[in-house]
Amino acid sequence: MARVLLVDDLAFIKRIEKRVLEGSGHEIAGDAKDGLEAIAMYKQLKPDIVIMDITMPHVNGLEALKKILDFDPKAKVIMCSAISHEKVLYQAVKAGAMEYIIKPFTTERLVATINEVLQN
Repeated sequence: MARVLLVDDLAFIKRIEKRVLEGSGHEIAGDAKDGLEAIAMYKQLKPDIVIMDITMPHVNGLEALKKILDFDPKAKVIMCSAISHEKVLYQAVKAGAMEYIIKPFTTERLVATINEVLQN
């Protein structure tokens, strides 16, 4: 079981992620609506893993990823976005994302990716 921070500006995506993750035994430590909130909540909650969108208001997911990793170089962050361009995937991994899930995702893909990242 892991404590997960969900970061997405779309509430319905977080509801889906929450249902899937809680159904597979994980705990939702918190949820943020943008990168600025994600950084603050990561520092406060210290979750085991973060699932974060890229395109969000105020601070995007790539910038938030960098700031979270500056704070905690061992942070485990999975980017989850509808953007599937290779350039963006490369930027996310180069910035320190451990994995990348493309929306729309399957329940199996979400759970398997989290479990894989938690093993590392």
